[in-house]
Amino acid sequence: MGVRLSDMVISPSHLKHLFEIMVNNFLLLVATPAMVLVLLRKAAQLGPDEILSCLHGLRQVHVLLAVFLPFALATLYLMSRPRSVYLVDYSCCRPNSNCRVSIGSATENARFSLDDGGYRFMARMLKRSGLGDQTYVHPSLHYIPPGCTLSEGRDEAEQVIFAAVDDLLAKTGICPEAIDILVTNCTAFNPTPSLADIVVNRYKLRADIRSMHISGMGCSAGVISLEVARNLLQAAPRGAHALMVSTESTLLINYTGKNRAMLLPAALFRMGAAAVLLSTSTSKSRFRLRHIVRTITAAQDRAYRCAYQEEDDVGEMGINLSKELVAVAGDALQANIVAIGSLVLPPSEKLLFALSFVARKVFNKKIKLYVPDFRRAFQHFCIHCGGRAVIDAVQTSLRLSDENIEPSRMTLHRFGNTSSSSLWYELAYIEAKRRMRKGDRVWMVGFGSGFKCNSAVWQCITSASNTDIGTPWADSIHMYPLNISEVS
Repeated sequence: MGVRLSDMVISPSHLKHLFEIMVNNFLLLVATPAMVLVLLRKAAQLGPDEILSCLHGLRQVHVLLAVFLPFALATLYLMSRPRSVYLVDYSCCRPNSNCRVSIGSATENARFSLDDGGYRFMARMLKRSGLGDQTYVHPSLHYIPPGCTLSEGRDEAEQVIFAAVDDLLAKTGICPEAIDILVTNCTAFNPTPSLADIVVNRYKLRADIRSMHISGMGCSAGVISLEVARNLLQAAPRGAHALMVSTESTLLINYTGKNRAMLLPAALFRMGAAAVLLSTSTSKSRFRLRHIVRTITAAQDRAYRCAYQEEDDVGEMGINLSKELVAVAGDALQANIVAIGSLVLPPSEKLLFALSFVARKVFNKKIKLYVPDFRRAFQHFCIHCGGRAVIDAVQTSLRLSDENIEPSRMTLHRFGNTSSSSLWYELAYIEAKRRMRKGDRVWMVGFGSGFKCNSAVWQCITSASNTDIGTPWADSIHMYPLNISEVS
């Protein structure tokens, strides 16, 4: 049987795959055989008798140093390294059914709360938002006018935080007295006592617990809280536990004025919270925290003001989202991926980027820089679902597939933008779909005011059990994924 010439053509994808194998395994393919050849050549020159004579001539102290010194250096290296931090488990709140708000209901509320121009703008934004009909807001926002009071804000925070923490304690079986560190975050709602104090009071945590609350850091505050908890754990006794709680208030970002840029948060933000249990012990842990990389561009004026809380012309408070938000987010993401790429990308991707950089500098500035394929480093992506435009921009920039970005789009549709807790809803989606496998790496990317882009990298140790499909998705995972363009 003859072989057609077309069957023998090697595609560019095959060539790149061959290139990756050679570069990523350089030591195995080149250095190791070269070393073996050198040793064999040296042995051939000496001969068996001379080799035995050399071995007999070694003193015991030389043998002892040859064995002990590498062992001592390895021990010193391991002891000087920071302790690894592990994710024991996490839980995301699914609010009560009386908190649900459909796109139709939100549109009708806007009709009675805003002027004609604001209503038409809000209706258009809600239709294009990518949100579905099962997202949640506090019941006080279902009224006209909405009841944005301190007591209602505290009630919203307690509802979502207590639901998430209760579920987490039930899943892990840990006693509240065993929690050594508590970190909470919420950007807009910061009552006195703080949210951290509310958690301590509710669960009667120890008097010597290290607790803190982070505010004003935007939607990427979850990764910031994660870094704070990690640093505290590394300084605590071995086996300590840290509880991290991320949430946001939908009441205090509600705006009914005439500034259209301030109406956008009300169209996107929804009720939610996540509780995360961390430890320096591998016992019962499910993920290992590999890296945290934080990038802030607040030194640039346009980045600093692209998400800015202020009063409008008549004194009504709101968050002003700039038209440059997507561009600013892109710049922050680019700076962040440069930093994290050196930590996670395989040598082949680093080499291709370096070659394109040199070619651009030396030969032609019009040559495009090679965009590393982060799918070579990660199996799963949790991109903050700040809105359809942000998700689209990240997908294009990183050349991700629709399946890669699916957790973000489906989380936006089912729960809306839950701010700093959204990344955990996305991780829960991946696990509910049974896509997580032992050894898989997950890249969490959060964006926040300032402007900030923060990343966290996890590696799966143990996948979810067959009975646990993730509390927030338990009643709806069978309906996803959806074609958002068809349902919006």
